[in-house]
Amino acid sequence: MKTQVAIIGAGPSGLLLGQLLSNAGIDNVVIERQSPDYVLGRIRAGVLEQGMVDLLRAAGVSARMDREGLVHDGFELAFDGRRERLDLKELTGGKTVMIYGQTEVTRDLMVARQASGATTFYSVPDAQLHELKGEQPHVTFTLNGESVRLDCDHIAGCDGFHGVARQSIPQGVLTEFERVYPFGWLGVLADTPPVNEELIYANHERGFALCSMRSPTRTRYYVQVGAEEQVENWSDERFWNELKSRLPDETAARLITGPSIEKSIAPLRSYVVEPMQYGHLFLVGDAAHIVPPTGAKGLNLAASDVSTLYRILLKVYRQGRHDLLERYSAVCLKRIWKAERFSWWMTSMLHKFPDTDAFSQRMQQTELDYFVGSEAGRKTIAENYVGLPYEPIE
Repeated sequence: MKTQVAIIGAGPSGLLLGQLLSNAGIDNVVIERQSPDYVLGRIRAGVLEQGMVDLLRAAGVSARMDREGLVHDGFELAFDGRRERLDLKELTGGKTVMIYGQTEVTRDLMVARQASGATTFYSVPDAQLHELKGEQPHVTFTLNGESVRLDCDHIAGCDGFHGVARQSIPQGVLTEFERVYPFGWLGVLADTPPVNEELIYANHERGFALCSMRSPTRTRYYVQVGAEEQVENWSDERFWNELKSRLPDETAARLITGPSIEKSIAPLRSYVVEPMQYGHLFLVGDAAHIVPPTGAKGLNLAASDVSTLYRILLKVYRQGRHDLLERYSAVCLKRIWKAERFSWWMTSMLHKFPDTDAFSQRMQQTELDYFVGSEAGRKTIAENYVGLPYEPIE
């Protein structure tokens, strides 16, 4: 079996890359270790940057997003008993964000790929990558009891942090940068109306809280908990009471509670590997970097990686610009580190750390007060939140 680009992983980044390549006439095969139902069962982020929204539209998979997604012109910061709204549209010259769940993005991409007839292999747990620096890169795996070899020009590793792609790079090649935060987010999904039309990020002496949503009738709320916390210790009642305690009084009074339909704890960390490529292998998304969810950058960074790799491959196959392949990592990392910085800053400003004393709490409040009280500060937050421009490739 032969293709031009082998894509490892059928999450949103792998499927989006495949869709863009297929639309451009570049043959590709997607290999996923899990089943389609498992992939769709992942509950993930739902804030899409302007750049990712534009990329989904360019890929021709935006019809349902444009119909059902919620365009947000701003968001709020709550701290020191007050609420401050940042008008993203005004501060960035018209840019906004879209509230549309990652699960729905994946579903739309799955439907589009099936309709295109492009090849996707699901439930393939034993994919192995070979000759990444050789003249015949290929992927081997078992399908329906038969051994398969897929020859290709390039391999895109879109299979997440625990996937085979990054693990296929020899030891000593990659440099890892990591910060593990001493807390996690306890998240609850509920069929209740949102407490606010836009997201509210709250800094409180008891810890961080976030009021988010998936639709006008489905909400996603989070509270900061210790890294050792167990989700079994949190009844719905305890969660709602804790959330209310961290919100401004008038917001807490309007909060409508209900039974949770999903509850989980996500640890927070920052992680980057350099370089993001090895021979014919290119790492995309969580395979190369992770951000704490505070800045809503995880899925969006994966989309910018996809955009970079797609634009490079387009020039490789249409113009013979093989020299651009060596620039993939440097181009991606320039934007990644800026997003890592913003996510780290948001996390540092909004969470209660174990060593947060009264002085540190005042410093957080003052930092937030300074930024929202300054036009330059508000613009800095806004331009990072809607997403910095995609880097040029040459």
